Amino acid sequence: MSLVNLGIVAHVDAGKTSLTERLLYEAGAVSRPGSVDAGTTRTDSMELERRRGITIRAAVTSIRLGDLSINLLDTPGHPDFIAEVERSLAVLDAAVLVVSSVEGVQPQTVAIWRALRRVGVPTVFFLNKVDRRGADVDRVLSQVRQRLAAQVVMLTTVTSPGERDARVRAIGLDSESVVEAVAEVDDAVAARWLAGERARIRDVRIAMRHAVRGAALSPVACGSAITGAGVPHLRHILTHLLPRCDERDGPLAGTVFAVDRDDKGRRAWLRLWSGSLRVRDRVQVAGARPQAVTQIAVSEPAGVVVRPSASAGQIAAVRGLSARIGQHVGSPPRRNAYRFPPPTRQALVEPVDPAQRLTMFAGLAELADEDPLVDLRLDEQQAQAVIRLHGEVQKEVVAALLEDRYGVRVRFSSTLTACIERVVGTGAAEDRVKERGNPYLAGLGLRIDAAEVGHGIEFRPGIEPGRLPPAFIAATEQGVRAALRHGRHGWPVTDCTVTMTSSQYWPRQSKPHQKFDKSISSVAADFRNLAPVVVTAALREAGTRVCEPIERFDVNLAHHTVDAVMGLLGRLGAVVHDTSAAGGYLEVSGALPSSRVPQVVAALPDLTGGEAVLTTHFDHYAPVTGEDPPVLPRRGPDPGDREGWFRAVPR
Repeated sequence: MSLVNLGIVAHVDAGKTSLTERLLYEAGAVSRPGSVDAGTTRTDSMELERRRGITIRAAVTSIRLGDLSINLLDTPGHPDFIAEVERSLAVLDAAVLVVSSVEGVQPQTVAIWRALRRVGVPTVFFLNKVDRRGADVDRVLSQVRQRLAAQVVMLTTVTSPGERDARVRAIGLDSESVVEAVAEVDDAVAARWLAGERARIRDVRIAMRHAVRGAALSPVACGSAITGAGVPHLRHILTHLLPRCDERDGPLAGTVFAVDRDDKGRRAWLRLWSGSLRVRDRVQVAGARPQAVTQIAVSEPAGVVVRPSASAGQIAAVRGLSARIGQHVGSPPRRNAYRFPPPTRQALVEPVDPAQRLTMFAGLAELADEDPLVDLRLDEQQAQAVIRLHGEVQKEVVAALLEDRYGVRVRFSSTLTACIERVVGTGAAEDRVKERGNPYLAGLGLRIDAAEVGHGIEFRPGIEPGRLPPAFIAATEQGVRAALRHGRHGWPVTDCTVTMTSSQYWPRQSKPHQKFDKSISSVAADFRNLAPVVVTAALREAGTRVCEPIERFDVNLAHHTVDAVMGLLGRLGAVVHDTSAAGGYLEVSGALPSSRVPQVVAALPDLTGGEAVLTTHFDHYAPVTGEDPPVLPRRGPDPGDREGWFRAVPR
């Protein structure tokens, strides 16, 4: 049986989850379509998803259409969860991009379409909600062509759009509009069409199938996921035009695209590209030691079913692997996978009940394991957790998961722009045993030097290997890295090299006729606790510069709104890099501080009558200029205050 892994993607509220439910119903997988409003959908399993009526985590379900088995990936539509969409695209064979016939192309539609193009996923457009008042298929089709610059072929038409009894019928493959669209991407069809000869339906079908599978042409179907109008035509397109999995033999190869937990523990979701995977197989993931597969469950129309094996093309939930999202088993095919940029906002997370702090830390660590884009920074010494975000809705998701799974209610601080600090010079400091109030049986000398942008933090033992036990060197590095999470202004420090220049320690000793005595012997904790004091002093001498995140923006505007929007961008410190006209609109691109993006997002609808389409993504960090740099208040002991640190972190 042939297999297709199909993603259902869309801007929030365009109707993708409703379409998934309709496809499940018409394929006989459910007795009736689930309702987003009623919280009865099969793919929205989280309580928050049901409560808010939005998809947060990608979900997999399966249907069978004739001899074709389809794994459906229902992905989020809210902008805060674009990362969840991005990482699912790399494992798809094709996608259905749902666009509302009422609202038309929306900002998230543009972001998803660009991601689909980057990865090269063959795509079908489904113009949904043709039965809703205000539906305008011609207007939305024009937006798809102009704003997305998509090469499309319309395969259905609608009668009585905007009415409950709207009907959809197929457009013949020999019609002028279809032949013209196919001729744009196929030379043979174009030659017959230009010569005035009648195109053969068989030739048009073959050319269309080839162009669709090569992502050069996108079919467009209309319909209503709620009433089912047009969905049979969409099913026909899915079964006859989309590429199918190649069931390849050979060595095992797969990609991890999701991690979750159920009542039996952790599962890693894999798309298998070649070979087969069996229970008890020992699998090597990302160069780590081989791990034994303890259970395999495969997505089928009946649900996720435990099986003894999984084969190429299938999606499997595997237990026993400690794999993380984005890691590979074997050597999967190279695709133009997209690395989602880091989040640019952050907030402090605290438990409502202070006694649950450790439980909260454990829960957050598990959530970060499931989603690597939850950028979590735990500091047990300062008893705080900082989480970096793409949007405010992520706060709700984290809070809901912590309460539902772990029984921990949390609150968040206000959201801040996540800055960094870069070292600008060179500094050195030294602390010796039992001098200047040093309570630890350790002595350290450290030098910190600025490094090039993107270098990160590099720790060098210097001349110490062979003179200092390896455990003490490792503990020093741990202390240095912990201290650099908070620079002179409270932000994480990066792009520097820290080198050990000297050390002292008291060798392992014991009093007569007694065992090892910590009071007269150095231990790793001495170096781990002293390192923050020394590196902070060196950092003070070297100096740091606070840098804020800068985002690349692209805004698509109607010409009559350009002056107002350009004025707004100028006032907020944007730098415009390029402008270009396309399809009656102006595309403006440039750079803007992340802290100003929410102001642009809030002002654009009023300035443009809701017509503007804005997309942004992290581009780089730049020094904060023209004002005092923002400061992130420190909690807990400060290694810059020697006496306070020694009191708070005793030996």
